[in-house]
Amino acid sequence: MAAGTGKKEKRDASTEERILAAARTVFTKKGYAGTKVRDIAAEADINLSLVNYYFRSKEKLFQVIMQETVQQLIGDVSRIFDKEETSLEEKVGALADHYVNLLLKNPDFPLFLVNEILSGNDIFSSHAKKETLFQSHFFKQIGALKVNYNPVHIIMNTFGMLVLPFLARPILQNNGIVKPADFKALMEERKKLIPVWIKGMIG
Repeated sequence: MAAGTGKKEKRDASTEERILAAARTVFTKKGYAGTKVRDIAAEADINLSLVNYYFRSKEKLFQVIMQETVQQLIGDVSRIFDKEETSLEEKVGALADHYVNLLLKNPDFPLFLVNEILSGNDIFSSHAKKETLFQSHFFKQIGALKVNYNPVHIIMNTFGMLVLPFLARPILQNNGIVKPADFKALMEERKKLIPVWIKGMIG
């Protein structure tokens, strides 16, 4: 009896993960508004009723995917943001390493997030704790910089340097500027360059 129960739990977990994997793919390609539950069921190659059984609605499934996405983008770097013994340059280096690794595994993340924000979905306000970012040691270090410009530029430049290459990737590859096989190496090099560029900006 116990053995049978174990098999059932394993099978259920596998089905749930198939649905989540399919939802990540479809939401990324079509966005929330353009996605139908039947699209997710087709991607997962399962019955539509199973998607509704596990997650009840498209809205619930999207909430799960967004919570997961924001956790990867923001929650997982809180230890970097709040490490008081590291310099700003060291934090930027750790952020670059984390985000490049994450986005190489999920290269469509940036386009998905941009599309959702432009469609009016206030992703970060709904799913992220603002204090994780805006009350962190990282932001305090940036605010304390003695520079003759608004230090928010440091924040925008850091995240712009990380995210924009992934948004530009299809254009670069379609025009033969960067070969698909070379993009990973280019981003690995970028991990080392971003802290240098930010340090030069700080002066």
